[in-house]
Amino acid sequence: MAWWRRKHESVEKPMGQHKVSVPAGLWSKCDECGEITYTEELIENLRVCPVCGFHQPMPTHERIAAMLDPGSWEERDMDLVSVDPLGFVDHKPYAKRLEAAVQKTSRPDAFVSGTGQMGKIPVSVGFFAFEFMGGSMGSVVGERCTRVFERALEQRCPAVVFSASGGARMQEGILSLMQMAKTSAARARLRDAGLPYISVLLHPTTGGVAASFAFLGDVIIAEPKALIGFAGPRVIQQTIGQELPEGFQRSEFLLEHGMVDRIVSRLDMRVHLALILRLLGSESAQHAGQ
Repeated sequence: MAWWRRKHESVEKPMGQHKVSVPAGLWSKCDECGEITYTEELIENLRVCPVCGFHQPMPTHERIAAMLDPGSWEERDMDLVSVDPLGFVDHKPYAKRLEAAVQKTSRPDAFVSGTGQMGKIPVSVGFFAFEFMGGSMGSVVGERCTRVFERALEQRCPAVVFSASGGARMQEGILSLMQMAKTSAARARLRDAGLPYISVLLHPTTGGVAASFAFLGDVIIAEPKALIGFAGPRVIQQTIGQELPEGFQRSEFLLEHGMVDRIVSRLDMRVHLALILRLLGSESAQHAGQ
């Protein structure tokens, strides 16, 4: 028998002493250094850790607001939505996956296209929404990205694309892979017209997106420590049977080997983009300076 007994009578707490619960999401922990930051402050700092500078994942709507001049954003191509042309089924039908992704993100697909301004310079711009099926590129993503380049050509303005993708969308098979050629051809027409294209590589940028328009920019910028490449480092290591160099396929490694032109913190990105657009001497920049 225990030498103590718990009294069944309830013990009244003194007045005013109630259990306080902390609202979910009030604090955020850095994935790099473990620092705990007030979430509102982290959002104000563009989700860059104030202690170590690590770039946390950023929702697409926050990135649009951070990268474009206030009030200049106008979304386009909202009528384009994915369908299931192959009747693809793995663990669940592709149509069900699309439905779940739309409900989760409140977006019709993994790419947002439109027009805006950077430093008062008009741009045709696209943003990958990684939160939608890992930013995978299907037919709609390819079409929207193509329209970013075509709209830039039509309006005689620069194109800017922020890429964050796991690559081609396997549920659309060859139709997805065709988008690599389609987007690259549209980008080539923009180049032939002498109009600038800036490619911004976010974490991660891989697969068919990295193997097509993402690496075809006149200027290629990357965020710090972003994973960038075609196949992932684990796949490459298993294929060649060799240890990979430290930092392989990270932004810093690619800069050192001449694959990207510059690494820019998210905090400085909009200012840098506006400066580069002016230096490239686009027609839009000249017009804005008048």
